Amino acid sequence: MARTLVQELNDMHGEYVVAVNQAVADNDLNRVERLAADYDRDATFLVAEREGKTHLLPLVREKQQGGALRRLARVGRASAAA
Repeated sequence: MARTLVQELNDMHGEYVVAVNQAVADNDLNRVERLAADYDRDATFLVAEREGKTHLLPLVREKQQGGALRRLARVGRASAAA
């Protein structure tokens, strides 16, 4: 049976959680931020690919707000600087 998009996204998210947690443990906030950006890009591409909408990529945003991982990286960076 074919895996669903939700299953694939959940697996991808789990892999990124492990990587982000390791980067935090290593106090490598640059890697945390890179991983957050990579997750946003990879998850967006996966959805677009599965929905047959890759022709709409790359998405261009005036001001990139980022997802939860990016917000977490910014908070961690601010805490580390304090």
